[in-house]
Parts: sequence; structure tokens; C-alpha cells
Amino acid sequence: MVKTALFVRLEARGGKEKDVEKFLRDAQSIANEEPGTTAWFAIRLGPTTFGIFDAFPDEKGRDAHLSGRIAKALMDNAPLLLEKQPSIEKADVIASKLK
Repeated sequence: MVKTALFVRLEARGGKEKDVEKFLRDAQSIANEEPGTTAWFAIRLGPTTFGIFDAFPDEKGRDAHLSGRIAKALMDNAPLLLEKQPSIEKADVIASKLK
């Protein structure tokens, strides 16, 4: 069961949309290696707006993800790829369905 989540909103720099999309596709393999990440989604919300939604069984899993390889790579690449720093929101999951 998942209890915690993150929603990260990303605004790509003009002309960097394909690079952000590639970054997110490449990040999937890292997310697959994280035992504390129950669900991980990279999404596109508009022409230059992207997001990451991920869910965790507990705070420990979320904290591990926030200090992990994807977060580090995102922050390292943010000045090149993004208009502004990512907006990272912590959330509590009140209901879920995972198959």
C-alpha cells in the first residue's frame, strides 16, 4: 500500500522540450531500481510543462527517492533544461489502486 507521494512540476526552457522528455524517459530505469518507489510516472501537461508523480509505501521510501540519483540528476541539469527550479510537492495518499 502506498501512503506518501511526490508531485514534481517541470517547466522546460524554450527549445529544451525534447531534452526534458529524454531526461524523463532515461530516469525510468533508475526509478525501476529503487525498492522504495512503488509507482513512478513521467507526464507531459502541456507544450513545455512536464511532471513526475511517484508514490511510496512510507516516508523512508520518499526520503530515499528525494536523496537519490534521479533527484540529483534533476537538480544538476535544472539550469540547462528548465526555466525555473522544479516545484516539488509532498503529498499523503488517501486512496490508491495499483495493479
